[in-house]
Amino acid sequence: MSLSRFLRTLQLALKSVMLHKLRSGLTMLGIVFGVFSVIAMLAIGEGASSQAQKQVLELGATNIIVRSVKPPDETSSSSSGGGQSFVLRYGLTRKDLEVISETIPSVMGVVPVRELTQEVRHQQYTLNARVVGSTPEYLEMNHLGMEQGRFLTDHDLEEMANVVVLAHETARILFPFENPIGQPVQIASRAYRVIGVTQDRTASAAIGGSLSGQDYNKDVYMPLFTLQTRLNTGDLFIRRTQGSFSAVSVVYDQITLKVGDKNGLTDDRDLVIPTAEVVRETIRNLHGEGTNDFSVVVPLELLKQADQIRKIFNIVLGSIAAISLIVGGIGIMNIMLATVTERTREIGIRRALGARRRDIIQQFLTETIVLSGTGGLIGIMMGLLTPAAFVGIKWFVDAYVMDQTTGRSDLGRLFSDMEPQVAMWSLPVAFGVSVAIGVIFGTYPARAAARLDPIEALRHE
Repeated sequence: MSLSRFLRTLQLALKSVMLHKLRSGLTMLGIVFGVFSVIAMLAIGEGASSQAQKQVLELGATNIIVRSVKPPDETSSSSSGGGQSFVLRYGLTRKDLEVISETIPSVMGVVPVRELTQEVRHQQYTLNARVVGSTPEYLEMNHLGMEQGRFLTDHDLEEMANVVVLAHETARILFPFENPIGQPVQIASRAYRVIGVTQDRTASAAIGGSLSGQDYNKDVYMPLFTLQTRLNTGDLFIRRTQGSFSAVSVVYDQITLKVGDKNGLTDDRDLVIPTAEVVRETIRNLHGEGTNDFSVVVPLELLKQADQIRKIFNIVLGSIAAISLIVGGIGIMNIMLATVTERTREIGIRRALGARRRDIIQQFLTETIVLSGTGGLIGIMMGLLTPAAFVGIKWFVDAYVMDQTTGRSDLGRLFSDMEPQVAMWSLPVAFGVSVAIGVIFGTYPARAAARLDPIEALRHE
């Protein structure tokens, strides 16, 4: 087809479409919302995946996390006198920490952690917080930042100082109207001086059940030795009930290892998984075969899982959204079949004046492509507005859906954490699919028009 002939066909197609503006607009809606839903759902999927990967990376791509796990039975319990009293011993020990840090060359740093849930009080304000005993390296290892004051130091650790650092949300709840720095908080009948407040931080990843999501905003951090001496009563956390007592003996809830090559000859990430296997075998040998009181989590493996989930998520969401495009294509076919019936006499006249069947097919296919292509362009423009729409939703949720205790509802936190990211590759793909839908669903009506008998078409009223 020559350029002048193509332009003439396009001009006729546009004229035919504009003769029935409302009908053409309604016909395009299926394609518009189909393309929009494809782009929007892929953007949401990309945003959710990016958030998950970001959370995994915050755990450290070169880190290995070893956690104590309570055994499913009480085989690790030891009786203490009467039948109603026992001590449950499990998890990571000081020997584990010593052997790992001294015998595995690729381990560049270790951060032990002991965690307890305690009531933290300041005047009339109270909060059940996660009290974390650790070392100064905990701040960098978990990618935390300071909003006020300072974090723990080696001096605090050595002196077993009665100091604490409050997480962002903890400080807001306990000190709603005053600066917490230098103020005392009470934990288990002891007073501790606040020396710092950490910045707001999203919860850690919870992927595949390997690591439960951790909310860093409701923590209280204190020197490890301070917690073990003043709160942990010699590694035993005692629970008393009437006539009996039980105690849990856990030295460390978690040990985070930083992996690297001291000589700088190998990429640190390449050492993570082999080092994790060595760590598993080392602890298994120390605890004895068959023990299941620890788990080894490798964020790098979680990152690979998150990338795989992203691909599956995009396929599923794209497939669901593509259904609306098919529905839009069916709508176009329906309208074009009705158009052929309405324009039967016109088709007969064109055939009588010398138009060939392929000319009729080209005319109706061009009209169909104009409808689907225009709908695709409008859908793309709407899809590009998806991130802006989420900004509006965030504003509305933060303004009108508030939780009086935390200052933000779960819905508000969900929208604040998710940031849709429009996948640029989805734009040409969605537009191409919309045009293809127009061609596929427009072929039958076009062929039906071309097959009309010219004499019978001229007699049609």
